[in-house]
Amino acid sequence: MMRLKGRTALVSGAGGPMGGAIASRLAAEGADLVLTDISANRLSGMVEKIGKAFPETRVVAHRANVLLLAEVDELVAAAAARYPAIDILVNVVGGIRGELAVPFMAMSEERWNETFEINLKGIFHLVRRVGQGMLARSYGRIVNISSVVYAGDIYQPEYGAAKAAVASITRSLALELAPHVTVNCIAPGLIATSVLDRLDKKLLQSYLDRTPLRRLGKPEDIAAAVAFLTSDDAAFITGAILPVTGGIWPAL
Repeated sequence: MMRLKGRTALVSGAGGPMGGAIASRLAAEGADLVLTDISANRLSGMVEKIGKAFPETRVVAHRANVLLLAEVDELVAAAAARYPAIDILVNVVGGIRGELAVPFMAMSEERWNETFEINLKGIFHLVRRVGQGMLARSYGRIVNISSVVYAGDIYQPEYGAAKAAVASITRSLALELAPHVTVNCIAPGLIATSVLDRLDKKLLQSYLDRTPLRRLGKPEDIAAAVAFLTSDDAAFITGAILPVTGGIWPAL
């Protein structure tokens, strides 16, 4: 399937497992790519991988910390030097630094602030910089990455709250940027990456036990959902929060 032929997609966090899987799937769907990551080494490794798998795909790679506006401006300028427009924006950057689970009553203000910044600031900068062009051209697809814990979680209260904010801003942007730009959100469950090495094994097993499909998600599962939401197959979908969780529904 080449549903994105002729489109250009910007993917943040493209050097990580999820961002890399998304970039690869969008390339497979025919998109040209603008890839960024805070790690130059991870980014160059992903560009090499995509180049081998999809040699005809045009790729602009630019190392940037999307939490910093000056670096986002440099990223957008690098893309503009190569492509006439960015049609698709996938905001992957997010997560938690340090321990995966910290009780609210034991949480530092630094961790609280940092978690919100990591999960929201990149969306703030990139949508404002890229969204203007989408509005001017009357076309755009934006996908944000939330989490199944956005509905609330005892083990990750600050992460759940930050991802709830991602879901909320998705709805707000869908209304503001309509009717020509769609904005949707994916809420992944636990995805099989090296991050799970930091998760308590009993907690991991309890999650699997209540997952109807009885397995962890794969980065490719998220990538497939992104490919759908950025294609014309999803042209009548906006403001949606799509759980990719193996059957767990985000709810208190």
